[in-house]
Amino acid sequence: MTTNTLLALPVADLWHGFWHGEIGLWLLTVGVRIALLVIGALLTARLINWIARRVTRRIDAEYQESDQLVRSESAKHRQAVASVISWVSIAVLFVVVGVEITDALNVPVGSLVAPAAVLGAALGFGAQKLVQDLLAGFFIITERQYGFGDLVQLSMIGASEASEGTVEEVTLRVTKLRTGEGEVFTVPNGNIVQSLNMSKDWARAVVDIPVPASADLNRVNDVLHDVGEKAMEDARLSALLLDSPQLMGVESIELDTVNLRMVARTLPGKQFEVGRRLRIRIIAALTTAGIATADQAPTLGNLNPSSGAADQETGAGRTEHKQ
Repeated sequence: MTTNTLLALPVADLWHGFWHGEIGLWLLTVGVRIALLVIGALLTARLINWIARRVTRRIDAEYQESDQLVRSESAKHRQAVASVISWVSIAVLFVVVGVEITDALNVPVGSLVAPAAVLGAALGFGAQKLVQDLLAGFFIITERQYGFGDLVQLSMIGASEASEGTVEEVTLRVTKLRTGEGEVFTVPNGNIVQSLNMSKDWARAVVDIPVPASADLNRVNDVLHDVGEKAMEDARLSALLLDSPQLMGVESIELDTVNLRMVARTLPGKQFEVGRRLRIRIIAALTTAGIATADQAPTLGNLNPSSGAADQETGAGRTEHKQ
């Protein structure tokens, strides 16, 4: 019993001395404050992300539950703004927490002004591309050049081909596009020199119709006008159209063909679907009217009218040879 008591007394004294010493007092005061700041910042950042995701899901739910075929421009802009606000709020939060931690550590901020200026100048040269991306992203969002769900084509510095796809995310630094094949492009906003929005407010489907130069154009025009009128009678197609398809007339004349053009104003991003459906109707109408399009290749017999006689002569020659 005496030995155990003698061993317990030094451990208790050491424990008591540690928490009443300089290190223990620092941990109980400054350390706890820093820990609470870090934990509070992490929890607040997760809360901000949760709120941003909930706002985004709510906007998506409003679109899914409505009878709209495309997203409104305000909905696209709200989703982009929600993403940017969450990103900026988290950045500001950690800056404030960093300042509070330096204050808790009694770091003399005034003495750091000169080193901070030198460090800021050095980082300024190195991070000027980052600043360029942030400024470009700010103007993209404030000017509403494009938003979530828009079909865009982005021309970039040093790229031979433009990136085309559907906008999945817009932040102050980058824009993420998903292509028709499912690939995702991450484009820094500072690299974008031109943005082509193919789904803003409305779009236009353009259909070029090649017909033989020998075809009766008056009859072709009547058939195509009838296609445009009947397109509005189709419930599925008329829901995508803003007005009746219009025949613009002869677009170009080539050696063997004449190209006519039909255009139609559609809902944003629906011009490709409308174009495909119009082409199906146009081919069916021209085929029914007995007008061959330029894409319908003639048969071998049509290419060589004397091929039948040649075959007969060949057959006769073979018969004589057998005899």
